[in-house]
Amino acid sequence: MRRSDRMDRIVMEIESLGKSSVTKTIKERIMEFEEIDKSNNEKIFKELAFCILTANYSAEGGIKIQKSLNDGLINLSKEELEIKLRDLGYRFPKTRARYIVKARELIPKLKSILESFKDEKALREWFVKNVKGLGYKEASHFLRNIGFKNLAIVDFHIVDLLSRYELIERPKSITRKKYLEIERILEEIAQRTGLSLAELDLYLWYMETGKVLK
Repeated sequence: MRRSDRMDRIVMEIESLGKSSVTKTIKERIMEFEEIDKSNNEKIFKELAFCILTANYSAEGGIKIQKSLNDGLINLSKEELEIKLRDLGYRFPKTRARYIVKARELIPKLKSILESFKDEKALREWFVKNVKGLGYKEASHFLRNIGFKNLAIVDFHIVDLLSRYELIERPKSITRKKYLEIERILEEIAQRTGLSLAELDLYLWYMETGKVLK
């Protein structure tokens, strides 16, 4: 099967899904992302901490921990945060407690950092380079969750889906180069379907998991 035919298959599937009731849920989720108060540095930080927690961990697990800890993500000492994470059954309590506490140095500057970049990919690069614990997936996830729309979240669900449609070969690891290659494929799908990458991610996640999370 030609690549164009494989691309047509996934585009048709997404367009069909777009006529279903899940579209309402996805639109509501996107509105939630857009409505986050970008002048509230502490609220933004909680999303940053959430995305640090989700690296090599489930989004659902990260959501539960974020809700449980809430302001503790900002206020607990490194030792207290590590204990809480361990008690909640988190896989990497020591490392991620250290990353989150270190990232707190950015809290007073988050709004100004977000406003200082006009290009979303350049903004993502800044977070990848300056926040320990954030790779391209986590930085893209963070920015999507606070209202940015033009970055792809390439996790194993997306890789599995694109592999099944034979648009990529499943990589052994996702390097920066591979991440950007897959992002370009997702940009093509988004263009074909008239969706932003933020919307497309939620559709693809639903196709793979039957859920619309954040």
